[in-house]
Amino acid sequence: MVKLEIACFNVPSAIIAQKNGADRVELCAEMEVGGTTPSIGDIKKVRANIDIDLNVMIRPRGGDFAYSDLEFEQMKEDIFTIKQLRVDGLVFGILREDNSVDVARNKELVDLASPLPCTFHRAFDDVVNMEKSLEDVIDCGFTTILTSGCEPNVSIGIDNLKTLVDLSAGRIQILAGGGLRSNNVSTLVNYTGVTYVHSSAITDGSDTAVAEEVANIKKHANLSSSIAN
Repeated sequence: MVKLEIACFNVPSAIIAQKNGADRVELCAEMEVGGTTPSIGDIKKVRANIDIDLNVMIRPRGGDFAYSDLEFEQMKEDIFTIKQLRVDGLVFGILREDNSVDVARNKELVDLASPLPCTFHRAFDDVVNMEKSLEDVIDCGFTTILTSGCEPNVSIGIDNLKTLVDLSAGRIQILAGGGLRSNNVSTLVNYTGVTYVHSSAITDGSDTAVAEEVANIKKHANLSSSIAN
């Protein structure tokens, strides 16, 4: 079965995600910059209202993914605090100025997050060498990479996503996200072989997931998966 993660930017989205078949919520703040670390209050409210898995983004600001020493310290503090809140995983990613994976800093955060699993987020889509970066992220100890295939969205990056699934060979989960909707998830799943997909399921210009879209993504992903099998 193909699983579905919904990126949520508020508490109502998380509730909608659970009610309509999502397997996991990725909680973030600031949708307009692609997501940042949510407030402690929002994390607690979401945890109190959903039983499905809850992953939380650790990102101190929008923009690039090369962080200052102060920003790195903030990420460490946030991980230490948030891992106490009954969350199921953490989501982050640090690059160097040249857009290569900062192995040392990422490893430090993965170790700090333990025993929680960690997802390397769409910072991966900015890397200059996809194949080497895949190996670097695996070496850091991440369990998942959220990616649109190093392209602006999953439709453009579909060939790269298939390559990543093939190269990963089960060593890490490739979580396909970025422009994923109910009208393209079937093609994506059939072609790439991904078994976990990610979407905000926002189709109405708001900042809140649309119930029908959540349900349709899950339905079409698994219709395609059953046909393929």
